[in-house]
Amino acid sequence: MTSLNGAVVLVTGANGGIGTHFVRDALARGAAKVYATARNPREWDDERIVPLALDVTDPASIRAAVEQAPDVTVLINNAGASVSSAGILTHTDEEIRQNVETNFLGPLFLSRAFAPTLSAKGGDTAIIDIHSALSWWAVAGIYSATKAALWSATNSLRLELHPAGVQVVGVHVGYVDTAMAAHAEGPKVDPADLVAQTFDTLEAGGYEVLADENSARLKAGLSAPLEAVYPQLAGDA
Repeated sequence: MTSLNGAVVLVTGANGGIGTHFVRDALARGAAKVYATARNPREWDDERIVPLALDVTDPASIRAAVEQAPDVTVLINNAGASVSSAGILTHTDEEIRQNVETNFLGPLFLSRAFAPTLSAKGGDTAIIDIHSALSWWAVAGIYSATKAALWSATNSLRLELHPAGVQVVGVHVGYVDTAMAAHAEGPKVDPADLVAQTFDTLEAGGYEVLADENSARLKAGLSAPLEAVYPQLAGDA
């Protein structure tokens, strides 16, 4: 388990709805400092919050973040990109590249960059990766594909970093009630609830958060026949 009491936390995508809750709630649970990162970091009203410029798609920016935040004990890979269309054949080339670089390569390279720092601390350190229920449901084209890839990478990181005492937590959730999901219909998870579930799991020593019913249902369905997961295929059997 990893305690947030006295922790030094780095949050990517800190300007957004989920990111802001990660920043505030980490402090509420006793974090000593939070690096609130974004491409264009904003000012905060708490001296414990350190705004830090970070573009997770830029290797030089990642290296600079590691140099500027050597005391990090908890890394939260929250930044992400979305798509305007559902079909992988209808995305633009730019959408595909942006999703791969932001949703997959960014958190992977950032985790790799911070891994030596976290490992050297000898425990009470962690990485949290924000996945999606769509990691297990390929209805969002490249977005689903990148979240599935991040899920797999998180599993690999968890195994490789476990001997060094680094806890790796993967978070799966459907729609969250933020500006990014303003267009979506149906149930949405309160970002405060999502962050609370994530931090509860972290501090309890857990490895995975299924933040809503959709995430739990989709994971449970991984062993089902493809026709059950994707009914549109059933007529071809």
